[in-house]
Amino acid sequence: MADDQGGPLPPVKSDEIEVTLSAVFREEAGRLVGALLRLLGDFEVAEEIVQDALLIALQRWPVEGIPAQPGAWLLTVARRRAIDQLRRDARYRDKLAVLEYPVVQEPDDRLRLMFTCCHPALSRETQVILILRAVCGFTTAEIAHAFLVSESAVARRLVRARQKIVQAGVPYRVPRDEDLDERLGEVLAALYLMFNEGYLTSRGNTSARRDLAEDATWLTAFLTRLYPREPEALGLLALMRLHLARSDARFNAEGKLILLADQDRSCWDRRMITEAGALIEQAAALGRPGPYQIQAALVACHAEAESWQATDWPQILALYDLLLCMTPSPVIQLNRVVALRYVAGPEAALAEVETLARDLEGYHLFHAIRGEFLLELGRREQAHAAELRALALTDNQAEQFLLRQRLQQREEERGKR
Repeated sequence: MADDQGGPLPPVKSDEIEVTLSAVFREEAGRLVGALLRLLGDFEVAEEIVQDALLIALQRWPVEGIPAQPGAWLLTVARRRAIDQLRRDARYRDKLAVLEYPVVQEPDDRLRLMFTCCHPALSRETQVILILRAVCGFTTAEIAHAFLVSESAVARRLVRARQKIVQAGVPYRVPRDEDLDERLGEVLAALYLMFNEGYLTSRGNTSARRDLAEDATWLTAFLTRLYPREPEALGLLALMRLHLARSDARFNAEGKLILLADQDRSCWDRRMITEAGALIEQAAALGRPGPYQIQAALVACHAEAESWQATDWPQILALYDLLLCMTPSPVIQLNRVVALRYVAGPEAALAEVETLARDLEGYHLFHAIRGEFLLELGRREQAHAAELRALALTDNQAEQFLLRQRLQQREEERGKR
């Protein structure tokens, strides 16, 4: 590969290749699989071809250099691999003729692919896992972290899901209105997990990936244009925009995480907050409340408060009670406990946190929140142990820094006593 002056590009370090390929895969995987699936009609073959293209990139980019347009490079390689494979199979001669021309990526390919993954033949959790892998480009490790399960369990689920899609002859299309309800929920769940991974990454060298969060937001907005009378899609879009509205205040100049209580609210995007509020009202007018609408209302309570001290905690606690009625979950209970602390005090909050220990032992935020309550109650040694456990369980750099900072402060305070 040559540079603009015609000379060869210098070799690229393997770690740089991995970082770049990971970013490109997340951005392009869904588009590539979707475009090939639209032409070939075979989910497993389309995904295998894309995986082959990524392996070729891993072999060639360290020698030839990273292309100026890595996504276009991968599409070209994937198209050639598809042509080679179809030439060996007479049944696909008609499709081979189509592939001889450049593959056009349609803007809704990823949404079609999402709904294909959400076929009723698959369990709900498997649907979300498959979307995250095929459409959003999540690694097996990232999916395992999101679901709090092992990587091997995720890998087995992915293999079985692909096989079932092929065996069932699942169509590649956005569903008709009568089929929408049973499959929309899984698509929204995958989009929200995708957004969360961008908003605060589970691992890697960056604390957040705004591009991934914005991509999830764009896909959700596209979904609301397709289905403008689906209140939960509107609610999720409002929720994402409310979170994005305070992105500029979440990290300092060194990339360190700033907690909500300490953020400069003048940096929040008020226009985006207003737009999100309008979406919440639009969804509420449809008269079908749901979990994403309630979560959006919760975040709106924070976004509309002039300061941390002015936060309407009783309203937030009431919204969490409503959310728990709709979707009982230990993680939602944990979030509710934070609001409970500001309504009933740390002792009541800690008592409720302790009831979640069995379900959330492997969740870092359980230990971090528990540590805060213990410290407030003067139980410093137990708080120290809880924060050490939280530190061991998170791979996010910003969260690690925050926890280390707290632990260092505790050590300094102990040294002064």
